[in-house]
Amino acid sequence: MIIILNNKATETNIQELTDLLKARDLGVHISRGAETTIIGAIGVLDEEKAEFAEQLISLAYVERVVPISKPYKVVGRAFRPEGTVINVKGVEIGGNKICVMAGPCTIESREMLMETAKFVQENGARILRGGAYKPSTSPYSFHGMGEEGLKLLAEARDLTGMPVITEVMDTRDVELVCKYADILQVGTRNMTNFSLLREIGECRTPVMLKRGWASKIEEWLQAAEYIASRGNYDIILCERGIRTFESYTRNTFDINAIPAVKELSHLPVIADPSHGTGKWNLVDPISCGAIAAGADGVIVEVHPLPERALKDGGQSLKYDTFSKMMSHLSPIAKAVGREL
Repeated sequence: MIIILNNKATETNIQELTDLLKARDLGVHISRGAETTIIGAIGVLDEEKAEFAEQLISLAYVERVVPISKPYKVVGRAFRPEGTVINVKGVEIGGNKICVMAGPCTIESREMLMETAKFVQENGARILRGGAYKPSTSPYSFHGMGEEGLKLLAEARDLTGMPVITEVMDTRDVELVCKYADILQVGTRNMTNFSLLREIGECRTPVMLKRGWASKIEEWLQAAEYIASRGNYDIILCERGIRTFESYTRNTFDINAIPAVKELSHLPVIADPSHGTGKWNLVDPISCGAIAAGADGVIVEVHPLPERALKDGGQSLKYDTFSKMMSHLSPIAKAVGREL
């Protein structure tokens, strides 16, 4: 259930209520907004909710109590109606400004990464993406440079000042990746890797959770709840396309999921048209559509020579096509009351 405090609530009141909830063996999550503090009480039995709500509303500093029946409570819109803005080293995700994350699918060499990082920054990207650990269907494919790739990402961050995002695939690697990355990425294959989600929930590094390729929106939000339930609230959702009967594109980009999940959750949403389509020539129009639909940003793959890329060259933008995409996104953002 959600407990909404009035403007008379003090820090002493908040602590008193927290102690009361913990005494009942309930999970406690506190959301402090500009004007209102909301406390989530997790674990109240359905048959006890009505009576417990009456007890809580009798407290002078409680404005109202809202029972929540959905399985995702902390990431649900009711927990933070005004929406969440995540600040990553000065870059806001979820605010009025659209955030573009760009870079190579896979870190292949120092020279390529530094060149691409400088280019995307000069053309409006605010966060650098790059894969150090890469999942692959084939065990014989290139699986990334590992820690050496993480070190190169950190070097690129020092060069450009951009925060970096990279994928973590194994619970054993979480601590290491947190050492170098500013945002952890959970890929589609790991959306239901609950051990990994719990481990990430224990750290305080922001995380971008990609939707599973065959997952319903509610399952996606419940996966986010796994992370939030362990105390890490800095979660970004990423719509990256789902598997359907269509074979022309790599996946089917589910654009309606963006406004739907914004209605259901307070978390920011990023669109991934590179994986959503698998075709570089569709990345630009789908990015524009995603921003029009309410996405807080896009994450795209950029490579100087996609035809020589070790991974996902067919969905990577060349430098000139990335520049064109950025010029197209600006008026779209303005049309929906935001800025690039």
